[in-house]
Amino acid sequence: MRNFYLIAAIVGAVVPYIFFVRFFLAEGLNIVTFIEGIFANGAAGGFAADIIISSAIFWSYLIVKKEAGIWRYILLNLMIGLSCALPYYLYVKAGENEIASAVA
Repeated sequence: MRNFYLIAAIVGAVVPYIFFVRFFLAEGLNIVTFIEGIFANGAAGGFAADIIISSAIFWSYLIVKKEAGIWRYILLNLMIGLSCALPYYLYVKAGENEIASAVA
């Protein structure tokens, strides 16, 4: 399962960036236009709201669990997205579980 999480994190980084790069090449580094595009219509706004809420819940979980290296996951979430941050988190946790099982 751990390899699946790693592949998912990589795919979750590459796929959004394909869209981001195309957008910024067409529109330039205009953050206002980017935010307007995120909420351009009901469908886009719904997806954006879903990701924002899901990210907030993920961050809350990390804070409550007092996860080590929380900044890594939040930075990935802000720089790429939840599609990369969450599977990377699961990859790291799976590795920790493998180590704990080997020691026990």
